[in-house]
Amino acid sequence: MIGLMKKTFNLKVEGKNPDRVLEATKHEIRQYAKRERNKPLPAGVDFWDFDCKFGEVESTASALHFAAITESIDAVVAAGASSFYLEILAKAGVRVPKPVSQDPEEPHTL
Repeated sequence: MIGLMKKTFNLKVEGKNPDRVLEATKHEIRQYAKRERNKPLPAGVDFWDFDCKFGEVESTASALHFAAITESIDAVVAAGASSFYLEILAKAGVRVPKPVSQDPEEPHTL
């Protein structure tokens, strides 16, 4: 039930506007995340989390936070690369409560 996306996205497709290809790529990534988040959660799980790897090629891909994918894509495009590799692994996430401060000066918000 855990989803995995491993793909090399080509940014320069002959006969297509590069800006449209870039937007279609970002849209595909967002739609994948949306599909994964809409899957039913297993017992004891609070949300779907994602482990991501990003790089110009698969062998140089490094770990990346899901929220930084768009910025990384924009940086690769600005550098003039013709493609990039993205790997997204959906996994079960459990929320960890914030520790309650023992400092009486700090306000207690819940």
